[in-house]
Amino acid sequence: MADPRRFELDELANRPGTYFHPTTEILVVVDDSATLDAEIFESSEDHEEAEWVLISDEVPVDEHSRDELLEAFQVRLERRAEGDGRDDDDVEDDEDDLEPDEDVDPDGLD
Repeated sequence: MADPRRFELDELANRPGTYFHPTTEILVVVDDSATLDAEIFESSEDHEEAEWVLISDEVPVDEHSRDELLEAFQVRLERRAEGDGRDDDDVEDDEDDLEPDEDVDPDGLD
């Protein structure tokens, strides 16, 4: 199978994206769009001892979207391994174009 781009932990922590560690099977999502008021941490005396703060045990990731990302990644790797020759940007979605149903009223009224 073709080699995917690999990152060290300190590299991915500074680069938004979705990362997977194949040995531990841990998925990490780095999202730098969220903000918290830094002043809430200034009152804590031991805030300098730890680099990370646990916000919640909940995982705020849509499982369906996550699974789609993982599947698309796997397909890209398999295509590269088979020598498809297409770049990631050239891969088109294989979804069929949807046509409107002829027997449905466009206004939603029957």
